[in-house]
Amino acid sequence: MEKRAMEELWKVHTDEEFLRHDVEATLATMTEDAFVLNIPTGMGGRGKNEVRAFYRDSFVHSLPSDIANQLTHRVVGDNALVDELLLTFTHTRQMDWILPGIPPTNKKVEVNLVAVVYFRGDKIC
Repeated sequence: MEKRAMEELWKVHTDEEFLRHDVEATLATMTEDAFVLNIPTGMGGRGKNEVRAFYRDSFVHSLPSDIANQLTHRVVGDNALVDELLLTFTHTRQMDWILPGIPPTNKKVEVNLVAVVYFRGDKIC
């Protein structure tokens, strides 16, 4: 996959997650054996069924309405890209994928994240 195509597919994927909250559209960008691993909580899944359950039950629908990603740096290789991001949100919902066991505090949160995204064929894996 060309580097530009990887960036475009990653944008579609993250728009479906963060803007439209559409689990199935997000999964449509991924291979059948895709995996998600959220460090340090260890949450995620291997294969579409586990990833679907993670996105549906723990991630996509827990995103606060004001969540925003600010890209601070991107490196694109032959079959992967790495994004450094500043994630900001108001903690208005239970978000065990990033703040496990902490009930909503209504406080503003800023977290630096790194996303490592692998590609195979025309999908995210």
